[in-house]
Amino acid sequence: MTGRSAAEQTAFGPMVIAACERYTPAEQRLLDDDLAARFLPVGQRLVVHACRWAPVRRLLLDATERQAAGLWGSMLCRKRYLDDQVRAAFAAGIDQLVVLGAGLDTRAHRLAVPAGVASFEIDLPANVADKRRRVRAVLGERGDEVRLAPLDLASDDLVPGLERLGYATDRPAVVVWEAVTQYLTEDAVHRTLDALSALATGSRLLFTHIRRDFLDGTHLYGAGPVHRRMTGEHRVWHFGVDPGEVGPLLGRHGWTEVEQVGPAEYRAHHPEVALRGLSISEIERCVRAEKR
Repeated sequence: MTGRSAAEQTAFGPMVIAACERYTPAEQRLLDDDLAARFLPVGQRLVVHACRWAPVRRLLLDATERQAAGLWGSMLCRKRYLDDQVRAAFAAGIDQLVVLGAGLDTRAHRLAVPAGVASFEIDLPANVADKRRRVRAVLGERGDEVRLAPLDLASDDLVPGLERLGYATDRPAVVVWEAVTQYLTEDAVHRTLDALSALATGSRLLFTHIRRDFLDGTHLYGAGPVHRRMTGEHRVWHFGVDPGEVGPLLGRHGWTEVEQVGPAEYRAHHPEVALRGLSISEIERCVRAEKR
């Protein structure tokens, strides 16, 4: 697919990082995504392949760090956290997964399909068409087990779109909304949360957010180049929220914040971070919420 938007282009970076992680020794690995490289376009797959050599991985990591201090470690830790929380939801008996703004995300295939969970991915129509083509090329008919809904979170009706694919509104779901909110307007974020308020009691919402003080330039947290690229003339990041504002934001839409994690929590829970000397960016945080 050609003519990708800036938002689509930036989505490749985290997938490249996830794919490169498979070349890290198992005892130091934060993430094990065996599909990430296979879903990537050819150019990015070549980069990943080159990263089997440790010096090349170090060059790519250093280039990433020059854009934002701790970005590489932050991407790995957020993906590990979200994977762990999705698995915990399945272990608790939740049998539906919804991935919003899925892009090339692999969780539905890696985690949901083996667990027998009904899985749904939401993205813009062009992205859905691209994802369907890539998944079929890699997984064949098995890829069709994940149901794809071409929807725009800013304008389309989310829950009716899911219902048309077999989503059961009377059963809880775990919803993953990774690295998406910053690309939406504030109105679109509220619109999505309002739609998600229709989910059944016991549902879980996992999402990431960019700090408002980074987005408005008050604190750059060692990520000046990223700030300039994402908020400059061709702005692609629009929404940010400070950590203390998350609970009230969720409460307006019937959700309860359960946990919010960032660098301190990642370091405390994952010894691999210290073992590898990874820094972790302050600009993004992960949130777990529940519908009660």
